[in-house]
Amino acid sequence: MKRIIIVLLLIFVSTVHSQELTWETNIDKAISLSNKTNKPMLLFFTGSDWCGWCTKLQNEVFKTPEFAIWAKENVVLVELDYPKRTAQEESLKIQNRGLQQAFGVQGYPTIWISNATSKDNNTNFEQLGKTGYIAGGPSKWMEVVDPILKNNNRILSKPVVDKPKAKTNKKKKI
Repeated sequence: MKRIIIVLLLIFVSTVHSQELTWETNIDKAISLSNKTNKPMLLFFTGSDWCGWCTKLQNEVFKTPEFAIWAKENVVLVELDYPKRTAQEESLKIQNRGLQQAFGVQGYPTIWISNATSKDNNTNFEQLGKTGYIAGGPSKWMEVVDPILKNNNRILSKPVVDKPKAKTNKKKKI
């Protein structure tokens, strides 16, 4: 009986681990998905080909089964990359520079949790909170991010908090 349970657990973990997370790179598509699912966006500002802390965050948190389960339930993942050696389309560079300015990103990795709405070619971001690399793996990282999700004005698919906090969100337009 113990062997069966262990085998089933290993199959479950490997299945979750093998399921790739979808990281959107197009902010308009991410906003649409965020609004459709009523989940905030997790905006990951990264330097994929030069930032050591970004790689460390990906390996210790973002590439774990625990994070995959959490992310699918709570957020729309958005990767905003600022590579030095990897080619990027000019439209993606322009989009990412605009978002870097809108969110005041000065170092990497930076993670913003945000809602957004678009109307008449204007996008309004509701910044819920930000973080970066946190040592200790996915559970320590989520301990910091879960309280940020409590500030979400939208109804999440899986509530993170029992009662809402006072609203102290900033809004920015790009």
